[in-house]
Amino acid sequence: MANPTATFETSLGTFKAEIFQDQMPITAGNFIALVKSGFYDGLHFHRVIKDFMVQFGCEHTTDPNSPRAGTGSSPLGNVKDEHPIDLSLSNDVGTLSMANTGQPDSGGAQFFINTKHNAFLDYFSPGASKHPVFGKVTDGLDVVRAIEAAPTDQRDRPRTPVKMIKVTVSEAAV
Repeated sequence: MANPTATFETSLGTFKAEIFQDQMPITAGNFIALVKSGFYDGLHFHRVIKDFMVQFGCEHTTDPNSPRAGTGSSPLGNVKDEHPIDLSLSNDVGTLSMANTGQPDSGGAQFFINTKHNAFLDYFSPGASKHPVFGKVTDGLDVVRAIEAAPTDQRDRPRTPVKMIKVTVSEAAV
C-alpha cells in the first residue's frame, strides 16, 4: 500500500509531500485529520530560518503579525510521541517533522520542513527534545527553498507573509 500525498498550495507556489502513514500512523493520522478539517488553510509560515527550517501550523497565524504566532495548539490535542524502529527517518533536507514544546508528547498541529540535514533533532540522537519525521517533500522543493529565502524580521517571521492557501491529501493507493 502506498502512502498518501499532501499537496501544499502556498502564496509562493505548490509543493507535495509523501506522508509516512505506514511508519508514523499516529503523527501522520493527526496531520491528515487536520488537513481534512481545513485547519491549515489560510495560515501563514511563522518561523523561517535560512539553512535550518521553515515552520508552519500555528492557529494564531491567520494574522501573520499576531504576537501569539508560534504559541498555538491543536484542536485535536497533543500527539503522543512516536518513535518507529526505522532509524532512516532522519531530519534530512525536505522532511516534515513534528514541532513540540520540548516536553514529551507535546506535538500538535505545528510542524517544520527541514532545509538542511538536522540530525541533532532526530528522536534517536542524544539529548532531550526530539522531532519525529512524518513525511518528505517529493515535488516542489524549490518552493520550500523560496520560503526559506524570504527576508525575515527579528522574530524569524517573513517580512512579506507567506500564506498557505490550501492543503489537501490524497487517499493512499492500495
